[in-house]
Amino acid sequence: MTSQLRRSLLQAMKQIKQLPPAFPYPLPFLRSYSAELQPQLSPKLVKIMEQRLSLIEQRNACLHSIINQPDATAEEYARANKELRKISSSMDLINQLRATHKEIDGLRSLMAESDQDKDMLDMVTTELDQAINEEKRLHNLLLKTLLPKDDADERDCILEVRAGTGGEEASLFAMDIFKMYERFSHNKGWMFEVLDITESDLKGYKEASAAISGADVYGKLKFESGIHRVQRVPVTEKSGRIHTSAVSVAILPQADQVDVHLRNEDLKIDTYRSGGSGGQHANTTNSAVRITHIPTGMTIAIQDERSQHMNKAKALKVLCAKLYEMERSRLQNNRSKLRLEQIGSGDRSERIRTYNFPQGRVTDHRIGITHHAISDVMQGENLDVFVDALLLQQEMDAIASFSSSQ
Repeated sequence: MTSQLRRSLLQAMKQIKQLPPAFPYPLPFLRSYSAELQPQLSPKLVKIMEQRLSLIEQRNACLHSIINQPDATAEEYARANKELRKISSSMDLINQLRATHKEIDGLRSLMAESDQDKDMLDMVTTELDQAINEEKRLHNLLLKTLLPKDDADERDCILEVRAGTGGEEASLFAMDIFKMYERFSHNKGWMFEVLDITESDLKGYKEASAAISGADVYGKLKFESGIHRVQRVPVTEKSGRIHTSAVSVAILPQADQVDVHLRNEDLKIDTYRSGGSGGQHANTTNSAVRITHIPTGMTIAIQDERSQHMNKAKALKVLCAKLYEMERSRLQNNRSKLRLEQIGSGDRSERIRTYNFPQGRVTDHRIGITHHAISDVMQGENLDVFVDALLLQQEMDAIASFSSSQ
């Protein structure tokens, strides 16, 4: 290849990359580069990935063959089309990766032919560095598509907070924790709907529940389930001694009657008058609702609204979530030992976090992270410190499990 031809080729590549983003046709060299260097995956991990990617490509070809067959039944066509939609995002990334591989091969050939032309070599080296960084970016994106996913991560969730050991102080802390999640939800732009609150004598919360709705809510909050411990001087303490109390938090993925089939004959529905410290609205009508799921013996009582109809709807929402989580737990009992050891099971009986007010710190015991601005955490502002770290740990565990699966 002549020097003039090589320069023309590189110039054409640069012009293609400079086309406006709205250019309507797919181009093999059109891509955006990150200003940051992409992390390098280990050769072993890349090799495992390539095996999985090859299987996806083979499956993609097989599915296209099925939908192009004139004698394919409507059921076969629908099933193949559904699976194609499911792997389409992975195939888009795979096609980009294959195009990048071809570009890297072409640039390396140009380098071999340009060893006597310094200007040309510098141009090719720059292009090659960008192409290799793009390859790393695509590898990282594809790795995430290959990691096991929890289908419930995209769902809304039910939050339940209950006072544990510590009497009135535990109830007051339960109120603080409940409001912390309410503020955090509002900061995220999520919808926070109070379902039910049972108050203590000092207006703390013996129990409180809420429905949280938004993008990937359950996936963000699922590791908040467990025992939250507080160390502080209670308002009822006259001598200034520090007490230790605890509350339990449960995060349940929301479900509906499509996920959980509720039969009328399996439900016992009672109505009664709400009032006293057990609800926000005392009234003289039978607006409170108690639903018992006869097969499991599970009982849900809601008396937060003045309307019996609204209380019944809220109770059914909580019941569906609990039954759905019960079935999920049964199916997920074979979770990896690695995940259980490193970030905890998410079991609500596990002590996960300590809020030490005298020292102004919050410590998560699963990942060993301490944040020294407790007031910010309680205001729902810096809870991301723990949420993001737990999600990162989950991803690292999944990668470790993925690497050891071959």
